[in-house]
Amino acid sequence: MRRGYATGEARKERILAVALLEFAEHGYRGASLARIAARVELSQAGLLHHFRSKERLLVAVLDYRDELDRRRFGPGHDGHDGGAAALRALADVVDHNARVPGLVQLFSVISGEAVTPGHPGHEWARGRYRRLRADVAAALRAGVERGEFRAGLDAEAHADRLIAMMDGLQTQWLIDPGQVDMAAVFRGYVEDLIAALRPA
Repeated sequence: MRRGYATGEARKERILAVALLEFAEHGYRGASLARIAARVELSQAGLLHHFRSKERLLVAVLDYRDELDRRRFGPGHDGHDGGAAALRALADVVDHNARVPGLVQLFSVISGEAVTPGHPGHEWARGRYRRLRADVAAALRAGVERGEFRAGLDAEAHADRLIAMMDGLQTQWLIDPGQVDMAAVFRGYVEDLIAALRPA
């Protein structure tokens, strides 16, 4: 039973990896369940056994992309557990995103569409922003506890600003990549923030 479970989980991860590429290449509307199924050597019915609709597959793909980012850059990445190292890890995420514009475009489009209640990505987007805000605020508080950052800072407000900077730069970069160096600007912002938050 355990071997069958492991095989099923491996197949699900393979589906998600392929679907991630499909959505990135063709967008949500242009993505084809038949193409995804063929690329993972399943029938479309077999694919729908794992993910009952295109909408459910999309949300699973978005969760999967977030999980990949957490594996690459989350707590424990390069040994960080908050503070300045965690903020620099966010800059690493932006560096990575600059190399995968199709995925960034998918994220931006889905996030924009998801402002409408009832959209399949709405709950995902709300939950993602809540988690991200909580994670960044916790990293800032960890920096305060270790003496890296000054006491009394408003961790939630700084988290909101960091996330707004990430998303705003991302939008500008997608629209006019030749004029906006998203990775460099965000890394500069992070370094300025770290300097501003140091104890006097």
